[in-house]
Amino acid sequence: TTCALPSWKVTAFIGSNNITAELIFEGLWMYCVVQSTGQIKCKVHSSVLTLPQDLRTARALVVISIIIGFFAVLLGVIGNNANTIMNNFYKPFMKMELGTLLYIGWTSAGLLCLGGGILCSSCPPKGETKCEVTYSKAHSYGGPQEDCETD
Repeated sequence: TTCALPSWKVTAFIGSNNITAELIFEGLWMYCVVQSTGQIKCKVHSSVLTLPQDLRTARALVVISIIIGFFAVLLGVIGNNANTIMNNFYKPFMKMELGTLLYIGWTSAGLLCLGGGILCSSCPPKGETKCEVTYSKAHSYGGPQEDCETD
């Protein structure tokens, strides 16, 4: 929510008679202007270079924290499953071990993350040419024609 909403900076321009003429809401990705008439106009930041240094830094840190938070939740779920099994492992009258499928699941999850990372970071070869696709011209349909052959 904090990443998406444009309420990081709020600036109010006060006109005559202490009435707010405009409110400017500036966020990481866009800014909105709310006029005293109630009209709202929002615009996406045109370039990262036009942002102030504090918003550029906040943008990078929020995106990094979302990515790290995703992996933290993922590891928490995996750790909770293993914790349940390990708590049962130490019960005195119960003989329990970590199952083979738990290791296979952890390994496959790791390989999926590794494969996704390799896929996201791979670049096409520099000498690769673009494929050209040609299409036939569109024909207009003017109704049934007499010179068509039928089988």
